[in-house]
Amino acid sequence: MSLTRDFKNSVLERAQKDPAFRNGLLEQAINEFLAGNLEVGKELMRDYINATIAFPVLAHKLHKSDKSLQRMLGPRGNPTMNNFCAILKAVQQKEGLKLRVLVLTNKVVGEN
Repeated sequence: MSLTRDFKNSVLERAQKDPAFRNGLLEQAINEFLAGNLEVGKELMRDYINATIAFPVLAHKLHKSDKSLQRMLGPRGNPTMNNFCAILKAVQQKEGLKLRVLVLTNKVVGEN
């Protein structure tokens, strides 16, 4: 399902005004990657990048072309671990964040 331009513009506008929304968008992108939902994770990461650092700026920081980064996070893209980690490092620096993994379990206390 494709999102409309109006919806994407609404996301962009809100992300530019609301740091908590930006952080939530980044957090959700990472959670989708970790859950194995790569397509959703890439789409959310693209939205986050477009709404914040922008692909040309990110590309300059990573010494890549912006088209290359866009392809990596596109529907058929497959970024290497080095590229993915470099993207994460750059967006953390941009937001002044330190991402950490929190392990949650569905196991009920006393269950074997």
